[in-house]
Amino acid sequence: MDDLVEEYAADAEARGLDRKTIIVYVGNIRRFLKFVEERKKPITKINKLDLRDYIIKKREKGFTASTLRYNLAAISSLYDFLLFEGKVKFNPVIEVRKRYLSTYKNDGEKQTHKIISIADAAKMIQNSFDIRDKAMLMVFFKTGIRRGELLSLDVNDVDLEDGSILLKPTKKRTNRRVYFDGECARYLSRWIEIRKERVDPSCKALFVSSPTQRVSEFMCYTIITKAANRAGLHDKNSDRMEDHFSPHACRHWFTTHLLEAGMRRDYVQELRGDRRGAAIDIYTHINPKLLKESYLAHIPTLGV
Repeated sequence: MDDLVEEYAADAEARGLDRKTIIVYVGNIRRFLKFVEERKKPITKINKLDLRDYIIKKREKGFTASTLRYNLAAISSLYDFLLFEGKVKFNPVIEVRKRYLSTYKNDGEKQTHKIISIADAAKMIQNSFDIRDKAMLMVFFKTGIRRGELLSLDVNDVDLEDGSILLKPTKKRTNRRVYFDGECARYLSRWIEIRKERVDPSCKALFVSSPTQRVSEFMCYTIITKAANRAGLHDKNSDRMEDHFSPHACRHWFTTHLLEAGMRRDYVQELRGDRRGAAIDIYTHINPKLLKESYLAHIPTLGV
């Protein structure tokens, strides 16, 4: 089974799948393979009835439709690989997913990404040991930027006097300027000062793992999940997305708490860098000064 997972991961990488997607898919596939072992059947002999039982079993554990769709997407990807390798004659997931997941929807389902309280966010920072990790968490919570955006930051992208960060241009993001408050500024300034002792002068990266290297995506994920685990907010052994806290959950925290604090939706959308959809959105310009003032008035204070 381990060899199969490694072969699948290598093939997924060769196909150009995003590394984060591969990590998530591999985790779901490993959990599915445990189910296969319990059936005492080779994976090539798993049929639609087995997959139906798998869905029923997960639903009994409280899995939402969204979580199940993530699970089945990974399993389907595995069978596509086996099909290409000539080890199976068809992908059994397609028929099962269409029949059992298209009707399994509940309007009352909760968001599968964990949304934590302001106090819990503060606890995560307090339970982190390194000032670098504290600063990373603070930037995640206070700006709502994506993991890749944070890891690509250089020291010169941070303007401590203005309380803003200029992000690198990406296809996903429209607005590149994000803001942070005085609380975040304290952690960033402390880290930037200590960083001078840890890095080679030629290294421009804001967050580093060695004198010459940026923090990697995997290391960033580990830093955040360990902080969440110490705060009792992340269960790595759970199959449910709702029990996991990842860097992306910080973006959900940022969005949720700004909206709950009463910030205008279009302002939140601008800070998130979301693409505008309606024509009226495209022709509406947001005043940066008013945006920053609104941000500072609504961003939660963690008190750490």
